[in-house]
Amino acid sequence: MTIKIKGNVNMSIKVVCPHCAKVNKIPKKDSYKKANCGHCKESLLEYKPVEVDKSGLLHVLVNSDIPVVVDFWAPWCGPCRMMAPAYEEAAQMMALKAIFLKVNTEENQDLGAVYNIQSIPTIVVFKGTKEVDRVSGAMSAQRLVNWVSQFV
Repeated sequence: MTIKIKGNVNMSIKVVCPHCAKVNKIPKKDSYKKANCGHCKESLLEYKPVEVDKSGLLHVLVNSDIPVVVDFWAPWCGPCRMMAPAYEEAAQMMALKAIFLKVNTEENQDLGAVYNIQSIPTIVVFKGTKEVDRVSGAMSAQRLVNWVSQFV
């Protein structure tokens, strides 16, 4: 699989490993055929959304140079459960373009309040610690990819 990245090839980006949460500094390239974590050696391209709490969310927001996409959801929410496979597919399609996280609003009610989540699923895109956009309601993988791509 080849992932295309816009930008200057002489730059580097910081990404948080979805497997061990260590911060990696990697060259910013137009495409990646291979990219492994310097700590756990797992592939940064084999990516699934990561469930985070308040400290995990803050760690990724502060340490990621790529957009962070957060799905605020709950286990009892039918549309949330229906969208989960599409969210996972979009995360895989956008590995090293964006990092996809999940926040269970039942277990992290404080985060739901902090980010003013009024309906679920709500997907929020952050650049650094700043929210840049949000959408509520279930989406297909391709719609998610199209929406997030504008922030890459």
